[in-house]
Amino acid sequence: MENVQEHAGAKKHRNMILFAGIVGNVLEWYDFAVYGFFAPVLGRLFFPSKDPVTSLIASFGAFAAGFLMRPIGGAFFGYIGDRIGRKRALNLSVILMALPTFTIGLMPVYAQIGILAPVMLVLLRMLQGLSVGGEFTSSIVYLSESAPKGKRGLFSSASMFGAFGGILLGSFLSGVLSNALNPAQIAAWGWRIPFLIGIVVAAFGYLVRRHMPETLPAEKKTENPLRVVRKSWRAVLMASGLNLITAVSFYIIFVFVITWLVEYVHEARTMALRLNTLSMIVMMICCPVAAWLSDKFRRKPVMIAAAIGMVVLAYPLIWLMHHQNTDLILLGQLGMALLFAMYVGPLPAALAEMFPGNIRVSAVSVGYNLTYAIFGGTAPMFAIWLINKEHDDMAFVWYIAAAAAVSLFVTIRIPETAHSELPE
Repeated sequence: MENVQEHAGAKKHRNMILFAGIVGNVLEWYDFAVYGFFAPVLGRLFFPSKDPVTSLIASFGAFAAGFLMRPIGGAFFGYIGDRIGRKRALNLSVILMALPTFTIGLMPVYAQIGILAPVMLVLLRMLQGLSVGGEFTSSIVYLSESAPKGKRGLFSSASMFGAFGGILLGSFLSGVLSNALNPAQIAAWGWRIPFLIGIVVAAFGYLVRRHMPETLPAEKKTENPLRVVRKSWRAVLMASGLNLITAVSFYIIFVFVITWLVEYVHEARTMALRLNTLSMIVMMICCPVAAWLSDKFRRKPVMIAAAIGMVVLAYPLIWLMHHQNTDLILLGQLGMALLFAMYVGPLPAALAEMFPGNIRVSAVSVGYNLTYAIFGGTAPMFAIWLINKEHDDMAFVWYIAAAAAVSLFVTIRIPETAHSELPE
């Protein structure tokens, strides 16, 4: 009887850790992605121009500004996570994400206060980037260190599940608003609603995380983890390379693609959001399945197969989406979602397994966020630039394939760690 109670208690404890890891990522990525979904509207309101393309590029430029802060946020929260504790880093990141998001929802636009409006928007995006730079990687490490034996891939993939859930929530709410309000209402006040709602999710996330157990033992706390990370720069660069495929493909396929379908394929915005939501649901389901497969059959075979698939199939799948036929668009996006999920499912565990515990948060944060700062945040803006330069609506596809090829090379080079203990 006591053994049964102990088992039930341990299961409840693991479920609480999983829930705490997921809920913070839901908030972080909901807040961060909502901007991408409303980029065309925000471009006209905060960066008005006679040329719509110029406004759109400027809007995605502000989107990219948030990513430039991510390495700084990664270093800051990595220091807290390795020096003070994982729990403190995770709780602080939730608060620092909620405040700028709520403020964006209250901001006056260019027509009301002039140039001050876009300046304030960029600064708030940078604060958001600071927070995201620490939240996601801290949760990866926390969940990896809390995982039961033989389930590290599945357990740590909850961080991805939460991130996708947050973006899915943002996509769903954007679709509801686009369906319920006309373009004039969205431009006047409707765009503010998803930003203001973020404060509710934040309060809930903070309450849940207050009771999380700490996974960093006192004897493993590092006086200056960033100094130690510098000695592991080769491994940090390898971690950056592993993330290149996810940084480029995600922000093109699941954030920029909504704007692309509306502006270049001439699909209705409501339908574009609906198709994106369906593909995100499939990706959420497939991600833990891929992580479970990596626990059973190792990380590298699953990730290598996904990367090869992205290199070979990126063009034909995006070509399917370049049709005014919702079935073909959905088929193409579902194919990309499946390949992305296959690669990203095992990725959190693979990253955590690369570094010892005393610098794990700092090293993963710096490696991950460097790639997202340089290539992730700029991906939508670069995609628009490629389309206009080449006069080809599908010019950005080669950028996805090239990023996948680099990550494939790095994945082949890293050691297999699925069945090993986390390095001390």
